Amino acid sequence: MTTPLARALRAIDAANSADPTIEASQPAALLYGQRMSAELTRLFPDASEPLQIAARGQHIERWLLPRSDFPEGREGYLNWRREQGRRHAERVASIMREAGYDEEAVEQAAKMLRKEGIKRDAEVQALEDVICFVFVRHYFAPFAPSQEPGALLKIVQKTARKMSPEGRARALAEFDLPEPFATAFRD
Repeated sequence: MTTPLARALRAIDAANSADPTIEASQPAALLYGQRMSAELTRLFPDASEPLQIAARGQHIERWLLPRSDFPEGREGYLNWRREQGRRHAERVASIMREAGYDEEAVEQAAKMLRKEGIKRDAEVQALEDVICFVFVRHYFAPFAPSQEPGALLKIVQKTARKMSPEGRARALAEFDLPEPFATAFRD
C-alpha cells in the first residue's frame, strides 16, 4: 500500500509528464518538479508533506495556460502569474484530496502555491527560497543571454528580495555570482 505522499507525487508527475516541451530529454514540467523536490530535500530535509507536495506541484500543467494568453508588459505578466498560482493550487488540492489528505493539509499546500504569506509564513517562504535556488542553479545561465544587462540585474534583485535572509546568505555561499548580482543577494 502506498502512502498519501507517494500517491500525490506520482499524480503530479503523471500530470507533468504530458508537458509537450522537452528539456534534457524529458517533459520540462516533470523535470522542473523533480528539481524542486531535490532542492527542497537539500535545503529543508524535514519539510512537511504539504510543502513537499507544493514544491513538486509548483508548475503543474503550466503549459496549459501560456503566457501569450495575457497582455504584454508587467501587468499582463503579473496577472498570468497570479492565475497560474491559483490554477496550480486548485489542481494540487484536487490531487491531495484524491490521495487522502485532510482539508487542513490541502489548504496548507494551496496557500503555499498561491504565495500567500511570503516573509510571514515559514513554509511559504521555504517554498519561495527553493524556487529561487532552482532558478539560479538550473535556469539563470540559459535565461541571462536573452535579457539586456539592466533588465537582468533587476530580475536578480527581485529574485533576491523574495528570499529569506538565510536563503540569500546560503545562495552567496553556494553560487559563484559575479558582481553586481552578488550585491543583490547581500542587500
